[in-house]
Amino acid sequence: MTSSAPAPVDSAPQHSQQQPETVRSVLRSPRRLKTEIFGGLVVALALIPEAISFSIIAGVPPQVGLFSSFVMAVTIAFVGGRPAMITAATGAVALVIAPVARDYGMDYFIATVLLAGALQIVLALLGVAKLMRFIPRSVMTGFVNALAILIFLAQLPHLIGEDIPFIVYPLVAVGIAIIVLLPRVTAVVPAPLVAIVLLTAAVLAAGWSMPNVSDQGELPESLPELFIPDVPLTLETLQIIAPFSLAMALVGIMESLMTAKLVDDITDTHSDKTRETWGQGVANLASGLFGGMGGCAMIGQTMINVKQSGARTRLSTFLAGLFLLILVVSLGDIVGLIPMAALVAVMIMVSVGTFDWHSIRPTTLRVMPWSETAVMLVTVVATVATHNLAIGVVLGVLTAMVLFARRVAHLVGIEKVWETDVDGDGAVDIRRYAVKGQLFWASSNDLVYQFDYAGDPETVIIDLTAADVWDASTVATLDAVQSKYAERGKEARIIGLDGASLERLEKLSGNLGAGH
Repeated sequence: MTSSAPAPVDSAPQHSQQQPETVRSVLRSPRRLKTEIFGGLVVALALIPEAISFSIIAGVPPQVGLFSSFVMAVTIAFVGGRPAMITAATGAVALVIAPVARDYGMDYFIATVLLAGALQIVLALLGVAKLMRFIPRSVMTGFVNALAILIFLAQLPHLIGEDIPFIVYPLVAVGIAIIVLLPRVTAVVPAPLVAIVLLTAAVLAAGWSMPNVSDQGELPESLPELFIPDVPLTLETLQIIAPFSLAMALVGIMESLMTAKLVDDITDTHSDKTRETWGQGVANLASGLFGGMGGCAMIGQTMINVKQSGARTRLSTFLAGLFLLILVVSLGDIVGLIPMAALVAVMIMVSVGTFDWHSIRPTTLRVMPWSETAVMLVTVVATVATHNLAIGVVLGVLTAMVLFARRVAHLVGIEKVWETDVDGDGAVDIRRYAVKGQLFWASSNDLVYQFDYAGDPETVIIDLTAADVWDASTVATLDAVQSKYAERGKEARIIGLDGASLERLEKLSGNLGAGH
């Protein structure tokens, strides 16, 4: 259902890639048109169980997730930057904003979705898509693994409890077996859909009494209607929804751009990441205005559309949303009979498919630098502990930055040599310090302690030919070194810098003169 860790995001255009197919070219080819239609239909069928399950995770009626998936898929087909990618209600977004529905009600929930959409548009205009390239692969892996764990944990209430009938467990096991084994026989029909149909039929035929979809809330019987949340326009309301909206916006952008990059690699075409970012915002705004829970790109359904069905254009995305609405509105009574055990089986396999199992193999852990593994673990633990994917990613990135700075700082070295310079007054002893490496706040802080201020001769040369100066902290350190020598009546000259490093030193230094 869901792929493993996506490839890193890169917003730079790839001019060598081929041009994506257009809807117009597909309409002129009956074969390609059939592929797009078939892809949209299969995705719509696969969206039904997950949209319902994600609604339950978010603590809202199933129609909220279903309408959201319909509205977002249709909207993103026109405004998105990545053709053939599927955007709908997702588990990542459901997990982030579930506390709003639980603690404040539906109106605040929809207000959160609307604000998140607006924030995504603002972030797109600020160029956040270009910043995504700085998210390390280890953070992305931790992001995906944490999402898988949270989706699995969200199924436990449907498996643990005194009111859970025993027959639920064998049904879940059978559902998992169907999802695992059926693709080995045929991939024409999505295995999760087959599992849901067979388990529903078995429950109805046997007359077993167990929780089903209709117990979670009423399914839609009509088209979605405009929904304006009834919340006070006050600072207090903003304080309630803003943290959740920002988390939803960031999670949606990250998951969408990672999925877009994955499709870029599969189709060997380039997509507009900035357009995709604000397109996600527009889709979330549209979803909220029609009472939807919002969402982002779906890795699993996108892979069904692009890899299994071979779809390549916006037409398949549009048809996925349209077919979804037709199926839900016309077959809502039947959908309500689906046992929760079937959906739990689907979601367990979604979590299994989402998890990047390669990242925890012993062979991988043995060759992977410990810092990469640490970053992944920090991301996973923080996300699972807070149930907030955005917090986990932010902490993961900060951890990666600190560990990288620590590693680079240790690559700085100083070679000390004595030299003799002969001038008109005779031989003069000179102490030369050859500094090598990247000098920034983490590596230059200890630099001030590497000089023998008392024992050095009157002339000291600090050779930075093999070094680079990156920040004001380093310039301040060099100033401090020269000041300490000056206090003892000695001269410390800095040589060897050129280009940006020299310009930075001259601009920031308050004590260094023309001898640089």
